[in-house]
Amino acid sequence: MQQNLVTMTPSQQTFKHSSKKDEFESPDFYQIDDLFTEEQLMIRSAVRDFVKKEISPIIEDAAQRCEFPEFIVKKMGDMGVFGPTIPLEYGGQSLDYISYGLMMQEIERGDSGMRSTASVQGSLVMFPIYKYGSEEQKMKFLPKLSSGEYLGCFGLTEPDFGSNPSGMTTNFKEDGDHVILNGSKMWISNSPKADVAVVWAKNEQGRIKGIIVERGMEGFSTPEIHGKWSLRASITGELVFDNVRVPKSNILPEADGLKAPMSCLDNARYGIAWGALGAAMDCYESARRYAMERIQFDKPIASFQLVQKKLAEMLTEITKAQLVCWRLGNLKNAGKATTAQISLAKRNNVAMALDIAREARQIHGGMGITGEYSIMRHQMNLESVVTYEGTHDIHLLILGHAITGIAAFK
Repeated sequence: MQQNLVTMTPSQQTFKHSSKKDEFESPDFYQIDDLFTEEQLMIRSAVRDFVKKEISPIIEDAAQRCEFPEFIVKKMGDMGVFGPTIPLEYGGQSLDYISYGLMMQEIERGDSGMRSTASVQGSLVMFPIYKYGSEEQKMKFLPKLSSGEYLGCFGLTEPDFGSNPSGMTTNFKEDGDHVILNGSKMWISNSPKADVAVVWAKNEQGRIKGIIVERGMEGFSTPEIHGKWSLRASITGELVFDNVRVPKSNILPEADGLKAPMSCLDNARYGIAWGALGAAMDCYESARRYAMERIQFDKPIASFQLVQKKLAEMLTEITKAQLVCWRLGNLKNAGKATTAQISLAKRNNVAMALDIAREARQIHGGMGITGEYSIMRHQMNLESVVTYEGTHDIHLLILGHAITGIAAFK
């Protein structure tokens, strides 16, 4: 991995840079760093430095303006955070899943929207092309996605089908060497800027298939969704297909049925579990520093029992989440991680991060609602993270199914 040291691009210079230095260091109360390899720690350090240099200085301004810092895509590609577990021959890094998790932790520590960009690109676009695509598709798309030359998006959710993707109405019909695609997708990260979209649609037999739709195909549009109070530095939109002619060579040959897109979501949810941990760490560390510096009644508020209680509970929950991520990463590396195990980690860690963000806001008092601190931005972002890629309640039911053998959502 090589960090991009190029000077600011014109697009980067349009964002106001914060004068506040990012001095983040992650808490490690149980000496969990001892469980990581030297390479994993080096990767975490490199991505942490990248976040401090490229994301932290501009992210508050980007969020306030609700503007996606598009320049970051190429820089993330240069850092190797897109599809890091993909083999080298396709432009990936051939890294393990703990390294991938640590990358997501560090990026979401900077901002959930930036981690969303990386997660979608790697887990929801590159992964299905690698796992279900032809050799020609892999060679055509993966290197450009890995480098950041292409930005991708994942089309599963529809206006009327979110938690129940099997009910999707987006469909295609055969037309010689092409298929004709019709329908729409909603709440799609990256879509307004995406060069390619991995879209899930039903064929004439009602089977769900994956199709690579490319920017510029006639009838394909990606309107942006405006007015968000969450993930404001991320770009979100729709995918609209109006008789789009797609070559049959763009159909993922090995993807058949709902299990294919759900396997992609497993990968992404794994990254979210680590990413939410990063957001929680950032809120905790900010609250700890603020409590040590803020003087009330002639002493730092860190000296008061209620503040110490909040900090102690934050650190306890972060430590538990660190251990969950580490164990889940080892299960992923061994090919043993189940959907239910990933659901437990995603559900627990995002809820934990939201609780910590709220408690950290309390410690910051009125300052906690300002852009001078990251707390409110994290809290608003996490309200999306707790919903997307499986809501908090759906993951609870996935666990309930694993426990009882009874599917409550069917």
